[in-house]
Amino acid sequence: MYFCTINCLYMISKIILPENVNKVERLLDKYDNIVIVTHTSPDGDAIGSSLGLYHLLMDIDKDVRVVVNNQIPANLMWMKGAKDIIINQDTPDYAAEVIAGAELIFCLDFNTPRRMGEQVESYVMESSAKRVLVDHHPFPQHFTDVVISHPEISSTSELIFRLICRMEYYDQISFEGAEALYTGMMTDTGNFSYNSNNSEIYYIIAELLRKEIDKDLIYSRVNGSHREERIRLLGYVLCEKMKTYKSHSASLITLTYDEMARFDHRPGETDGFVNIPLDIEGITFSAFFREENNRIKVSLRSKGDLDVNVICREYFNGGGHRNAAGGELFCSMDEAITLFEKVIASLR
Repeated sequence: MYFCTINCLYMISKIILPENVNKVERLLDKYDNIVIVTHTSPDGDAIGSSLGLYHLLMDIDKDVRVVVNNQIPANLMWMKGAKDIIINQDTPDYAAEVIAGAELIFCLDFNTPRRMGEQVESYVMESSAKRVLVDHHPFPQHFTDVVISHPEISSTSELIFRLICRMEYYDQISFEGAEALYTGMMTDTGNFSYNSNNSEIYYIIAELLRKEIDKDLIYSRVNGSHREERIRLLGYVLCEKMKTYKSHSASLITLTYDEMARFDHRPGETDGFVNIPLDIEGITFSAFFREENNRIKVSLRSKGDLDVNVICREYFNGGGHRNAAGGELFCSMDEAITLFEKVIASLR
């Protein structure tokens, strides 16, 4: 056990191996030109952990850039630094140049290189830079020099906070960095409604609140500032596109390109849709399929003991956590629906 800071009132356990902390410290002592990358279609934890680390590294006088493959959801753009993130799909030559010039690359919130997106993956894997993985998804591939992987932890943002504390940089966490880390923790636990029973999460929140963040304002910015089109899309989904399978305690939502275009869909605007059917009495398994980039993106959620990570790895080319997982299918929507119905039938 250790104190986050000299004056910290709470104690959190040392889950990150000391040798990994020491390796990261040595890399930071040696290198100044640093790039942070995260997974394609970034969510709150991807952006929150990236910006939390970004602000810390900037404050200790490092030259830092964040690169992501595609657009950031609009409800995350309020965070300081978000507008400076390099979007590969917008400026691929610049993204390639920045990554090629890096001495050290932090890979956050993904467990396999392909999750970066094809182009960003090629830039990173061709780079001669040292690489550090910080992630909370199971079964990480070993493509980095340092692997900090803890699937038992709620979010990568929580892991970044723990790493910062272990390196004795808590005092250097800025207000903006604390906002980003809290946002990542909040969004990856469904506003602390799942995967958040570890009491240490709330010790960490207390430490972030010491940085004078306004958690209620953060919640409002993330969850209470949606475009009208997103609300209308949600209404359409619940009325027309949600199918329940009561005998299997399951639900499925599907959305095609044309349906999303009808509501002027923008990246990230369907985040959270998959959780809604779990509010229905008797539904313990929810799936959301949507067309994206010539594939079907799969999101799975569950309540109780149903392990959607296992289901996702076996049937949907993905993985995640016991109650939250994601994957992809390379087939038509009709074929995806047929597969889902076979899966739920096999669970009886």
